[in-house]
Amino acid sequence: MTNVLSVHDLHFSYHDHHPALRGVSLTLCEGDKVALVGPNGAGKSTLMLHLNGILRGQGEVFVGGERLTRDNLPAARAMVGLVFQNPDDQLFSPTVFEDVAFGPLHMGLPKDEVLARVETALNAVRMSNYRDRMSHHLSVGEKKRIAIATVLSMNPQILVLDEPSAGLDPRARRTLINLLRELPITMLVSTHDMRLVEELFPRTIVMDEGLIVADGMTKEILADEKFLNEHGLEKP
Repeated sequence: MTNVLSVHDLHFSYHDHHPALRGVSLTLCEGDKVALVGPNGAGKSTLMLHLNGILRGQGEVFVGGERLTRDNLPAARAMVGLVFQNPDDQLFSPTVFEDVAFGPLHMGLPKDEVLARVETALNAVRMSNYRDRMSHHLSVGEKKRIAIATVLSMNPQILVLDEPSAGLDPRARRTLINLLRELPITMLVSTHDMRLVEELFPRTIVMDEGLIVADGMTKEILADEKFLNEHGLEKP
C-alpha cells in the first residue's frame, strides 16, 4: 500500500534541553486508522506538531512521498490536516461557512471550487445545516465537528487529531466516534480515551518518554495489562 506518512529517526528538544522526541520512526499507509497513546509528557503532541512543520527537529518527515522542507511547507500543511484538542484554536471566523472556507480561499481556489469543498466537508461531518451559524455559539461537540470540516476542506491525505473525545458528553462522543469510523481517510489520533482506541483503531502506537515503545495490533497491546500499567495507561 502507498505510504502516506513516514517519520525517520526524529529527535527534538525544547529550550530547556529536555528531549521530547528521542529517535521516533513510524509509517502510515493509505487507509490506516491508528491510535497514538501514552502518558502526559510522552511526546505525542510534539510528534504531531512535526507532521506539518509547526515544529522542526532532527530527522526526516515524508508526506505523500515528499520530504518535508521549508520550501514545501504550504503543500504539506494542506496534506496533513491537524485538528487541535480545543476547537476554539481553529474557529475564529464569524460563521461556520467562513471558517470552513478559510483554507481553500487562502489556497487561491476559484469561488466555485471553494463552495464545493465547503459543502463536501460539512456534509462529511453532518453539519451542512450549520453553515450560517456562528461558530462560537455551538456546543463543544459541534465545534469539534466543524474544526474537522475546516481541515477536510483542504482535501488532506491524512487527518491528525489531538484528543478528539475530550470534554464531550456521551451523546456527542458517540456521534464523533461514528463520524471518525465513517470518514474514508488515513487517520492518526492521539487520545487518552482507551475505550475509543479499543472500538475504533486496529493499530496502536504507544509512546513514553519520547520513544515509541510499542507499535502493533490494538487487541494485543490492550490485552497486556502489565505493559499498559508500566506506561501509564489503563485497560479499557
